[in-house]
Amino acid sequence: MARNTPLRTADRQVFELIEGETTRQENGLEMIPSENHSSVAVREALGSVFTDKYSEGYPGKRYYGGQEFTDKVENLAIERAKKLFGVEHVNVQPYSGSPANHSVYFALCEPGDVVMGQSLTAGGHLTHGWKVNFSGKIYKGVQYSVRADGIIDVEEARKLALEHRPKLIWVGATAYSRELPFDEFAKIAEEVGAYLAADISHISGLVAGGAHKSPVPHVHIVTTTTHKTLRGPRGAMVMVTKKGIEKDPELPSKIDKAVFPGLQGGPHDHQTAAIAVALGEALQPDFRKYAEQIVKNSRALAKSLAENGIKVVTGGSDNHLLLIDLTPFGIGKGLYGQEALEAAGITVNKNTIPAEPCSPFYPSGVRLGTPAITTRGMKEKEMQEVGEIISSALKIGCVHPFPEEKEKRETAIAAAKGAIRSDKGLKKLREETLKLCKEFPLHKK
Repeated sequence: MARNTPLRTADRQVFELIEGETTRQENGLEMIPSENHSSVAVREALGSVFTDKYSEGYPGKRYYGGQEFTDKVENLAIERAKKLFGVEHVNVQPYSGSPANHSVYFALCEPGDVVMGQSLTAGGHLTHGWKVNFSGKIYKGVQYSVRADGIIDVEEARKLALEHRPKLIWVGATAYSRELPFDEFAKIAEEVGAYLAADISHISGLVAGGAHKSPVPHVHIVTTTTHKTLRGPRGAMVMVTKKGIEKDPELPSKIDKAVFPGLQGGPHDHQTAAIAVALGEALQPDFRKYAEQIVKNSRALAKSLAENGIKVVTGGSDNHLLLIDLTPFGIGKGLYGQEALEAAGITVNKNTIPAEPCSPFYPSGVRLGTPAITTRGMKEKEMQEVGEIISSALKIGCVHPFPEEKEKRETAIAAAKGAIRSDKGLKKLREETLKLCKEFPLHKK
C-alpha cells in the first residue's frame, strides 16, 4: 500500500470506526465532565508530522538531531502556559494526568513518605494517595473527606495533617462540584511544612478563563490535563509557581528530571504541538466567555434537575460538573442511571457518592458535566430541557431492582439492561436529544 494513501482507502475498517464515533458524538450529548470537543486546529496539530519525531530531552538539550522545530513548538507551548496561568515554570511533556502527578511524587518524595489527598469515594483522584493506586502503595496515603453536606471538610484535613505530617498535600478532585479552597489548604501546608500541589485537571479551563479562582498564589505546584475544560488534546502539564520556587529554588529542575529521564522517554511532539494550539485558543477573549458559560450552564442544569425531583450532591455546582445522588431510588443504581441516559442519547458515567452505601463498581450516583455541550453552543435555556430529559430518563431506568445479594445481581442487571434498551419512553427521549443535537451541530457543514 502506498505511503500516501488516505485512511479511507488504506484501512477501511478503522476509517468506518472513526466515522461511527463521529456520528455517535454528533447525534448525542457528551456529558462526561472529563470530556470535551477539541477544535479542528487542535486535531490537525495532533495528526501532524510531529508524530514522526523523537525528541528525548528538553529544548536546546536534546539527545537526537533534527530538533529545530520541535524545540520551537515546545517553547511556544511553555510560554503560552506561563502567560495563561501566571506561573514561573512549565513542563509540557507528561503523557497524561496520572504520569504528571507521578512526576510530582518522584521529584519530592521517597517511598514510605506520608502524602495526603481527597478520598476517591469523596470525589478525589486515584493518584492522590488512594490505596489501590501506586500513590497509596508506594507512599503512605492519608485521605481527607467531605462533610455531610458534601463540602470538603477542611478542619478534618487540618487535623489529619497535624497528626500525620505529610510531605505532600494534594488539593483537587474529579467529582467535586464546588470551588476548591486553595487558600485554606495553603494554611494547612504552611503549618506542617508540606509541599502543596493543586491538581486542576478538571477546572484548568475555568481557571484560565477566570471562572474559578486560581491556585497559583497559594500552592507550590500545579498539575493539569490539557483536555477537559481546557479543550485541548489528551496530555498534561506540571507547573511550578513563584511560591514553589521560594520554598525550593531547585523545584523546577526536580520536576523536569522527574519527568525525563525519571519516568518518561521521548515526549509526544504532536501532542505538544496540539497543546500549544489549545493554549493559544485559551488566550483569546472568547475563551473567557466560554468558561463563564460552562459554569452558568452547570448551575442552570442543577436547578432544572432539582425542580424535577433529582437529588444533586451539595445542592448545586460552582464549576463544570454535577454529581447526582440516586439513593432515593435505592442503592447501586448508578449503572442503571448511566444505561438509561445512554439510551436517551446522553453519555455520563456512573460514580460513587459521599458515604457511598454500595461498591465503587456498583455506585449509587452518576457524574455529568457541561463542558462539551457548552462547546456546542448551548446555554441556560437548553439546560432546562436537558435537565428534564435527564430527570425523565433516570426515573425510567432507576425503577429496576438492584439486589443486595451479590449472587442475584448478574441476572437482575441483565434484565434491567434489556428493559432499559427496549423502553419506549427512553426511545422518545432519545428523539428529543437528537433534536437538540441537530439544533446545535457539533461539526458545521
